[in-house]
Amino acid sequence: MNLIQQIDQFASKHPDKVVYDYLGKTNTYGQLHNLSNQLAEKIQSLGLTTGSPIIVYGGQTFDMLVAFLASVKTGHAYIPVDRHSPDERIKQIAEIAHPELIIEVEGATPEINQLQKITESQLQEILVQNTNLVANPTQFVDGDDTFYIIFTSGTTGNPKGVQISHDNLQSFTSWMLSDFGIKPGATMLSQTPYSFDLSVMDLYPTLLLGGTLQVLPRAQTEDFKSLFQSLSDLTVDVWVSTPSFVEMALLDRNFNGQVHPELTTFLFCGEELTNDVASKLKSRFPEAHIFNTYGPTEATVAVTAIEITDEVLSEYQRLPIGYLKSDTLGWIEFEQGNQQTGEIILSGPSVSKGYINDPVKTKQAFVLDQQATYRTGDLGYRAEDGMMFYVGRKDFQIKMHGYRIELEEVNHYLNLNENISRAVAVPVTDKSGKVASLSAYVELNLASLLYRDFESGGLNLKITNELKRELEQQMMSYMIPQKFIYVDTLPMTMNGKIDIKALMREVE
Repeated sequence: MNLIQQIDQFASKHPDKVVYDYLGKTNTYGQLHNLSNQLAEKIQSLGLTTGSPIIVYGGQTFDMLVAFLASVKTGHAYIPVDRHSPDERIKQIAEIAHPELIIEVEGATPEINQLQKITESQLQEILVQNTNLVANPTQFVDGDDTFYIIFTSGTTGNPKGVQISHDNLQSFTSWMLSDFGIKPGATMLSQTPYSFDLSVMDLYPTLLLGGTLQVLPRAQTEDFKSLFQSLSDLTVDVWVSTPSFVEMALLDRNFNGQVHPELTTFLFCGEELTNDVASKLKSRFPEAHIFNTYGPTEATVAVTAIEITDEVLSEYQRLPIGYLKSDTLGWIEFEQGNQQTGEIILSGPSVSKGYINDPVKTKQAFVLDQQATYRTGDLGYRAEDGMMFYVGRKDFQIKMHGYRIELEEVNHYLNLNENISRAVAVPVTDKSGKVASLSAYVELNLASLLYRDFESGGLNLKITNELKRELEQQMMSYMIPQKFIYVDTLPMTMNGKIDIKALMREVE
């Protein structure tokens, strides 16, 4: 059955069940059903082109869910855009995806030609009409129709829009509901921004199980005092996050199974789960089920999983990413001269149809035959029993704190500054091999510098501050290097390219 119909059917039978808990402020399935229908009627009245995507702009609020469902009820995919996104990124997304509508759930967006808007105040007027409308299921997104589009970092300064269809999502949610022991009505942690596809791991399984999303918004996680207070108030059955976030939570001594006996399942994705973090978590929650999962956005959140038991922790210093879900094929494509590790290739019903309006990048990464196949760019190997292991990236794409970052995109913006001759971003890893931060190596264009009266240290500080201000207008904050290192000349390879590997060795 269509996913949207399943959610609506549960809402009709259990309208008073709480679906969303935002720091104690709750909303019900009945409200989600009625308000999404009201907004859907408004969208229908705007005369949008069939299938054109809708940008939904905001934070982690109930009205974002309303806008998501209203979009797909009218046959339009939604593009979640975080309200902390720079204006330049919003304009890029609009230029690539060709949306005809943006719904400003929280905050305001830049003016973009030909783009209709439902502003925050207009949205609130729509959502208080209380008309008890009935949506038309024949208009719902279904089958191969695109359900949502997640924009990830791109290599040329332009982000890539990954299209996930209704059937892609259904493949993923069916697996989530069958293989992880999550019970109907479960309360799941909703901490990840909706512009990051890890949020799908808690959002749609919860809705399909008639559960409750307990929200931990960004403002509560930005400093330890508010985070620890929020953790003490949590009453979730299922925890969904990146390993980095649970590592922060573990700094709170009260984050344990005695204080949170209801917390019985942990689901991790988005970056590598280290043995160290998993061991600490297992010691705090010895009765809980801890799952490590893996998957690129292009294959709908995750495609492999393994429960991290004491036996797994003792056997593997670097944890496996697990076994493929039953409807998915995966194999290793070895390069000549290396039969130990190779590129992970995925094929199955959860693999995307490609990047929106970008046939060149789609052709480079996908084979869209009877069953879509995706070249992940991830390096790994597979044991004889089918167990998959991840070892790194084929290119210079990294994952840091759960976010996927193309180093070439960071480099692109670094090199736009007139005071820079050449610059390159370099990942800095911790002792477990996980990317902990970014450093930028910078070769200055001394001929263009305007600050001749500065001493070397003062000059570098002024340029660093200027660079950071400029980058804040061009990219997401998590992509901006934390440290800027100024050098007379950058090392070069025999081919005349910046020797990034030499710089990586230096930062190590």
